[in-house]
Amino acid sequence: MSETVAVRGFVATEPRHLVTEGGLPITSFRLVTTRRRYNRQSSSWEDGGSNWYTVSAFRRLAVSAADCVSKGDPVLVSGRLCLREWTGEKQGMTVEIEAESIGHDLTWGRSEFTRAAGPEGGEHPSEQSGEQSGEHPGQSAAGDAVTAAGGIPVASP
Repeated sequence: MSETVAVRGFVATEPRHLVTEGGLPITSFRLVTTRRRYNRQSSSWEDGGSNWYTVSAFRRLAVSAADCVSKGDPVLVSGRLCLREWTGEKQGMTVEIEAESIGHDLTWGRSEFTRAAGPEGGEHPSEQSGEQSGEHPGQSAAGDAVTAAGGIPVASP
């Protein structure tokens, strides 16, 4: 399954940044969303259930996210939703978002934007996404497979 979603939540882990042998930058972190509702009887806010996501960013977005996002930050993430089944001693499913954009949620505070210089004087991020070349975000230009947070291989489509 691969759908585009926008999710608002808090960064639950310190972002992990790595560069593959093929030179592909990747940053990943866990994102948690918790519903809150107002209980009129007790006149207080209550937490509902939480949803957890693994967010993976590639290329330029990965470099910017590693520099700008920290554990505890309120963020908005837009990208492709991927459900990945895993097996081992137990079976389960990981919900991942292959991020296309990440930003701070300004409902909670202020942020200052600084434009990142591109390798050729400011290429638009879509020109580096690999989508034009048919390259999957979880693959380097050399075709190297990469892994998401926790060492789970990112499957090619």
